[in-house]
Amino acid sequence: MHYPIAILPVLAFLAALRAMDSYQLVRLRMVVISVAAGLAAALLSYAANRLLSDLLAVDLTVYRRYISPFVEETLKCAWIVWLVLRRRTGFTVDAAIHGFAAGAGFAVVENIYYLVSSPDAGIAFSIVRGFGPALMHGTATAVFAIVSRTSFEERGPRFVRVFVPAWLLAIAIHSVFNHFFISPLSSALSLVIGVPALMTVVLRQSERSLKSWLGMGFDADAQMLEMIITGNIADTHIGSYLLSLKQSFPGETVADMLCYLRLHLELSIRAKGILLMRENGFEPPPDPEVGERFDELRYLEGRIGLTGKLALHPLLRWSARDLWQLNMLSEMRNGRP
Repeated sequence: MHYPIAILPVLAFLAALRAMDSYQLVRLRMVVISVAAGLAAALLSYAANRLLSDLLAVDLTVYRRYISPFVEETLKCAWIVWLVLRRRTGFTVDAAIHGFAAGAGFAVVENIYYLVSSPDAGIAFSIVRGFGPALMHGTATAVFAIVSRTSFEERGPRFVRVFVPAWLLAIAIHSVFNHFFISPLSSALSLVIGVPALMTVVLRQSERSLKSWLGMGFDADAQMLEMIITGNIADTHIGSYLLSLKQSFPGETVADMLCYLRLHLELSIRAKGILLMRENGFEPPPDPEVGERFDELRYLEGRIGLTGKLALHPLLRWSARDLWQLNMLSEMRNGRP
């Protein structure tokens, strides 16, 4: 029973966190990948900590309090940095799920290592490991993901200003926990109470933001698409802007830009529709036409070029959330869970 007690609590918390997300923003496949990233980070941390502890020759307690948090949080957070920069996170809740999943993967490896190293430890040791350090790892990386994702939305891809404060906060959480200002059992109990409360607040705030974004974005996309399909766009400011592009681009390029705009809007509406269906408990079947539309979108992107995309910038929303929804839809094109 030692291994299940030390491993299952953090995985159960992760499963509960994902189940609480009514929009199912993070597919199961990506959750597993984030857990695997945490497993890899734990293995790399083991090697790095062994090397640094031998080189620095400091007291083990000092190393665990002040050095290992830097090593471990850096390796855990690297995966979240990649996800944020690649626009794979759209809201704080999916960032939190990815962060907690990476921390959970790390905790699984670490707890197995400690159990193997301490074969005579009692059941209390497994309980403390399962509800203490394991939840700490998940929480620290989730906090990094939440803070960095929020900062990225406000400041854009400014690496130092976006990620460094969140990284230092995760290190501080880890370091404070390793100081054991209170007993290990009390630390575990505080995490059992505090982690669900924190994630509930994050989830509620994120869902309010998502509902607002869906409402405004869906209406705006549908209105613009209807004007393009019906041909009523010519008498609007959008039509005037497209006509003005003829002074800078050939007529066939402007036509390709209009087709690109239409396809982008169709995919955007499709992505928002999937989220609305998930909110109501339905999982839409894979759309075989989505792959063809993405292929056509890339073809038109090549025809209009970078200059054409920049010219369309005033008409299309290119925020991190809008790029995220296209990434989400692209991942579903082959029906992957």
